Parts: sequence; C-alpha cells; structure tokens
Amino acid sequence: MSKFLWSYLLISPAVLGATLVVSSSAMAADAQQAADAVNPAVAKAETAETSEAKLNALAAVSETTAASEPVEEISQVAGSETQAAVADLATAATESAIVGANTAPAEAEPQAASQPTSESLAAVEPTVAQPVENSAPAAQVEIPAPAATALPEQIGAVQLETPAPAVAESAEQSLPQPAESLAQTAAPQEQNPAATLEQLNEYSSEGAASGETQGQVTSVSQLSDVRPTDWAFQALQSLVERYGCIAGYPDGTFRGNRAMTRYEFAAGLNACLDKVSELIRGGTGNFATRDDLAALQRLQEEFAAELATLRGRVDALEARTSELEANQFSTTTKLTGEAIFALSDDFGGNVGLFGTDERRIGSDNNEAVFQQRVRLNLNTSFTGRDLLLTRLQVGNGGNFNLGATSEGTQTWNVVGRTDNVVALDTLLYKFPVGQRLNVTLAANNVVWDDIMPTVNPYFEDFDGGNGSLSAFGQRNPIYRLGGGAGIGFDYAFGGRGLLGGVFGPTSLSFGYLASNAASPARGAGLTNGDYTAMGQLTFTPGRNLQVAFNYNHGYFNRGNFGFDNGFGASVPGGFTGTGVANSLNGLNEGFDGFRARKVVSNSYGAQASLRLSPRFILGGWAGLTNARILGIGDARIWNYAVTLALPDLGKEGNLLGFVVGREPYLDKLEAASSLRSFRNDDSYHVEGFYKFQLSDNISVTPGVIWVTNPNQNDQNDDIIIGTLRTTFTF
Repeated sequence: MSKFLWSYLLISPAVLGATLVVSSSAMAADAQQAADAVNPAVAKAETAETSEAKLNALAAVSETTAASEPVEEISQVAGSETQAAVADLATAATESAIVGANTAPAEAEPQAASQPTSESLAAVEPTVAQPVENSAPAAQVEIPAPAATALPEQIGAVQLETPAPAVAESAEQSLPQPAESLAQTAAPQEQNPAATLEQLNEYSSEGAASGETQGQVTSVSQLSDVRPTDWAFQALQSLVERYGCIAGYPDGTFRGNRAMTRYEFAAGLNACLDKVSELIRGGTGNFATRDDLAALQRLQEEFAAELATLRGRVDALEARTSELEANQFSTTTKLTGEAIFALSDDFGGNVGLFGTDERRIGSDNNEAVFQQRVRLNLNTSFTGRDLLLTRLQVGNGGNFNLGATSEGTQTWNVVGRTDNVVALDTLLYKFPVGQRLNVTLAANNVVWDDIMPTVNPYFEDFDGGNGSLSAFGQRNPIYRLGGGAGIGFDYAFGGRGLLGGVFGPTSLSFGYLASNAASPARGAGLTNGDYTAMGQLTFTPGRNLQVAFNYNHGYFNRGNFGFDNGFGASVPGGFTGTGVANSLNGLNEGFDGFRARKVVSNSYGAQASLRLSPRFILGGWAGLTNARILGIGDARIWNYAVTLALPDLGKEGNLLGFVVGREPYLDKLEAASSLRSFRNDDSYHVEGFYKFQLSDNISVTPGVIWVTNPNQNDQNDDIIIGTLRTTFTF
C-alpha cells in the first residue's frame, strides 16, 4: 500500500501538468469569445494556428511524462507501471478530446493549421517542467485523492463539455508567452550572484532597525488581523498549527496584504521544509499529507536558485565564524573599553574656599584643563549566564582646586590615581543560582551600584562617559558609602527580563563590603576593618515606574568616613558632597589639637523613576545619614535631587538631562560648642548637559555644572564648570 501511495505522489506532477494545460483552455474560453466578437477574422486565424501547436504541446507532455527519470529511480516496479498507465490514459483521453474539438476549425483554415508557430512550441517545455511557476493558479483543477483510474474520465468530461471553438481559441491563452516563460525558466541559471546577495542582505535587514521581530506563534488566533472568513485562513492555520513555520510581527499581526519578494518566500519556504524534514526524521511524517509533500517538492524545485543562494551564504558565514574562532583572543572573554577626552574650565569668582588647614584657596586659580581616562573591561563568561569582570583603569583627571569640598566632581575624576598609572579597578564574579537569584563575589573596588539597581537608568553609567557629567547626578550618594571586597545577592521576585523596559524587575538586594579586606593588619581585614552592609527593596509595578528603599550601615576608622566608594583617606573629601559633610566638620579627619575619631553610620534612602513617555522620564531621590562620632556625638547629613531625562532628542541615542538638588551637606552636629561651629547655607547643585551621539561608538557631551554657596558657605563665590566631553566606546 505504501509503495502505491509514494508512486502516486511522485507521478502526480505529470498528471497535474496535463490537467493544467487542458483545464486552462476551458477557463480562458469566455475571455477569448469576447475578443472574437471584436475581431472575428483574427480570431479564426489564431484558432487554426493554435490548434496545431496544442497537439504538439500535448505530444511533448506525453513524451516527457513517460520518460520521467525521477519516478523510475524512487518508486518500485509496481509503482512505475501504475504511473505509466495513468500517464498514458490521461494523455490519450486529453488528445482525443482536443483533436475532436479542433477538427472543424482545422478544415476551415487548412493553411493556418499546417503552420504551427515556433513561439508556442518554445513555451511548451517550460510549462511542463515547471507546472507551478508557469500555470496560473486560477486554471488548476482540484483532483480528488481517490483512485487514479478516475482521472482520465474526469479530464475527458471537462473537455467534452467545452464547445469546439472555445477549446481552439483558448489554446493560445493557456500557453505562456515566450518571453515571460523563458525568462522565468532561465532565471536560476542567469541569476547575478552579486545582485542576489544584495537582495538577500536587504531582506535580512528589513525590520531590524525598528526591532520588528517576533517568536514563532503557536495558534493562528494569536494573529489579530487574521479572521476565519479570510480566504487563506485554513492555509495559515495549517502552517501555524501543523508545521510551526509562521511568525508574526511584534504587534500581534500577520499583515497578509503586504507584498513579498521571491527571497522572502524562499526564506519562509526553507523554514517549512526544515520543519517537514524534522517531522519525517522524527517518525512523525504522517503529519504531512501526500499533497503537501508534492506541493513542497514543486516549490523547492521552483525556488532552487534562491535556496541555494541562502545555503551558500550560510556556508560562507560558517567559514568566517570558524576563522574568527581560530584567531580570536579567547573563547570565553570579550574585550570592551571606554576612553574619555574632557575639556573643562572653572568660571567661578574670586572669593576662595576654606581648605582643611583653614587656608583660603582662590577659585580663580583654576585654568582650563584637558583630561582623559581609559577603561578596559575583560568580560568573561564560562556558562553564558555568568560574568567575570576584570577592569583596568588609567587616567589623569584630577579635581579643580576647590579646597575641601568635592561638589562638582565629574565622573572621570572618579579614579584612584591621577598620574596615568594603569591599575586594577573592579574585579568581580557574578553568577546565577536558579532563575531568580544573582550572586556577586566582589574581589576588588566593587561598589554598591555593581550589586543593586540605582533606579536612575538614563543618568547612571557607573562613573562612565555616557550618563551625567557629575558623580552626584548619577545616583543617591549613600551608594558611595563603602566599597571594596565582599559578597552581594540580588533576588528577583518576578523573574528577570519579563518587563522588557528600561527598569529591572521587583527585587531584594543585600550585601557586605569591606574596604581593607586584603590587609592582615590589626584593625583591617574582612571583618575587623572598615565595612558597610546594605540592603534594598526595589518595586517595579509596571514598565514605566520603579521605586526603591534602602538602608546602609557602616563602620569607618579614623579619617575614612566619606562618600568615597570606600577609598577612605586616600581620597580626601570623597567624590560628592561638601567638605563639612565628608569630614564631619573635621572630627573624622582630625586637626591641630584634636585627634580624629571613628564613625558608625546608619543611612536611609528612597529613589524613584517615572517614565511619563518614552522620551520624558522624571526621577529623583532623598538620603539621610545619621553618623555617630564615637566619643563626641551625633551628626545628621542630608542629600536630595530631582532629575529629568529627555532621551533620543533630535536623534536616536541623544540625551538631554537636568539635575537639581543638594549634594550631601551637614545639617546638624551634636558636640561640644567648640566643635560644632559650622555654616549651613543652602548649597545647590544645578546641572544641564546634552549628549549628542555622533555614531554608535562616539558621543560628544557639552554641559554646565553650577554650585551655589560651595561648602555650604555663602561667603564663597559660586562654582561654574563648563565641560566638553567626548566618549569613545569599543
């Protein structure tokens, strides 16, 4: 039984080719009769001429069908005999019907009947060899699947019901025009490889810029613009639910009225062929009917050139990939980097700022500077889900001469050394435990924004060159209390990557960092030196809102307190905030006649970001630090800010940003009267910048930072810093 079915499947193209030629004549009769009414003389001449060509065409059909080599190669002996019998019956019945129908016209015009045209003969062979390409869909006759012996009777009945003149007149229309037929047949051989690859590249990149891609749909009901009343509904339903080789657009539509190229069709056909082959190999070939396989075979033959081009391109890509893998730096490590060139100047007034030694330092002593910083990141992954980050850093970006205050510090000034010495910066290993928990092992110079989200996505760049200009504008300063080595955890309640927006999922984060974990000295080490422990609960109720609340507890040895990422005394004044706040009015650092004190701090923060629209994001934060100066008393430090981000302004990748707030300032100090004397004038930070994305790897950012009453003292003139920052990423 199976042999007979396969034999019938393989001979069906030959039978279908014969029926297409005959049935197309009947369907074109009406159109030709209308033409005859306009020009009867011409119609008679064409009728006689075409009848002879029709007989020759059918003879060619019979010979081609009988001599079909693929049928003999694939089918068994019994199948071959069945095929030959069916082909002969179909050809004989068809020839008899047409010869009888054409007798009268041939006798009326004997001269015309004896002169068949070469153009009609030239068009016959492509029609038989390429039945799908050269036969109009409207001319196909639906042949039932039952016994093959019924086919000649059905064909004969159709032809006998057709008037004799109509058959002769429509014969010419049933054959394709020579130019069109030859062009379609010769296209695979004459295809220009360069043009083919260019069209493939154009098709492959279509929709990439707008991200119009979507995964495989599992039900036709997922396509919102496809209805059961559509004429192609059953075909789509079959392709989606039986073969799984149809994908929609991200908005859930199929866009069935959209025009497609032959290359697009070839790509879709290739996907369906791969699926059918997979079903056959898996022993589930009964999912595809015989008619399906026959149609796929014909389509595969028609688009052989396009499919060959696609396979050739894949082979070329595989060869290039193999070459790259053989010559790459590492199979597990990728190198990325960033270089910042910054031209800056301070345009402040003449009145100076008090330094730690009570010297007045003139703000107008600052000259224009050109500074740089380079970061090289070695990103290593062993499983595809983990990350070993090794960052090397070098730069010369020192702060302006602004005395004890760190207000206005810019991101490239956040560097351990400023003498162009390459040093190891961040070293950490992040890996998942299950689907929701990320664990961070911190080995060197890790800060809290490496472990938990800071809820300021457009300004936060980890002290890089693509966010805000200032260190203060990136995040709540309490994230800068502590840093070093330790461990961190980040647990996502809703799973990761579900929202698809700029914000991460709802999560709980906590960790422990020690500033001198590598030192075995007394009062240092992992647990007996400076340390901070921090926890944060982040809420993401939707794609456009994120809120976080955090708590930071720290212990700092003498001279080490400050918003300085755990650098301690090596970075006097920290990276943000007034000098009075970072030194606790000098009580943590000490001064003549007073020994420095240790500090225990408890800090509380709240931050939020609201995306009112894709191009309008409002954010902000507030932070409170209660610091206990051991043996002296308590101090209170506040900070807050409001941010506004306008991404993609003027061009995709651009960013217009504003920051208004107060950097950390000392608000209250409970100590002896001789120790608590300090000024608390309002000191505001106002920042504006515009990042212009020149290319994918280069951006230029002009901006201004304005600090009023520096060091919370209105006797000091304002700080006004103008900057032109250029960032190169690679």
